[in-house]
Amino acid sequence: MTDENKKHGPDEAVENNVTAEASALEELTIEADAPAEPDPVDVLRTENADLRDRYLRLAAEMDNLRRRTERDVKDAKSYSVAGFARDMLAVSDNLRRALDAIPADALESGDAGFKALVEGVEMTERSMLSALERHGVRKLEPVGEKFDPNFHQAMFEVPNPEIANNTVVQVVQAGFVIGERVLRPAMVGVSKGGPKAPAGEASAAQA
Repeated sequence: MTDENKKHGPDEAVENNVTAEASALEELTIEADAPAEPDPVDVLRTENADLRDRYLRLAAEMDNLRRRTERDVKDAKSYSVAGFARDMLAVSDNLRRALDAIPADALESGDAGFKALVEGVEMTERSMLSALERHGVRKLEPVGEKFDPNFHQAMFEVPNPEIANNTVVQVVQAGFVIGERVLRPAMVGVSKGGPKAPAGEASAAQA
């Protein structure tokens, strides 16, 4: 029995050593494979950069929103009366037609009451146009200007070799703008057959 124990004793010791070394190696391998703990400073820096980026984006969006709101409020103030002003232009047109329909000789030979009536209509027309102008509605005065399709509507052509081609020579119906927008284009007659307008003059008219 003693001999047998002696025979197997060293083998068991070697086997135990191998097992212990294998376990230690396995633990080292597990520790090596385990991810390293992130540096708290680096984590804070990353979070800070992310928050800064979000703040800058939000600030830019808020600034854009503020500008859009200011522009919308300004446009609302400037153009809110556009519909009403357009209706008032029809009234102004009728007043002008009534005045234009009065023959010159009738006005000269008319009595004081008739003249006072005509003057009253003229004053009403001027007062209405002044009220519209106070609200940003301005009358166009295109005679002599280069024809601009953005503000004028050509109704006919007038042959005239002495006037630069495509120049407004007559206004059939007055045009109006409100702010920078066209409320109603001017209906005009334009010259035809004359010399071409100089490039600088055409550019100035369009500006």
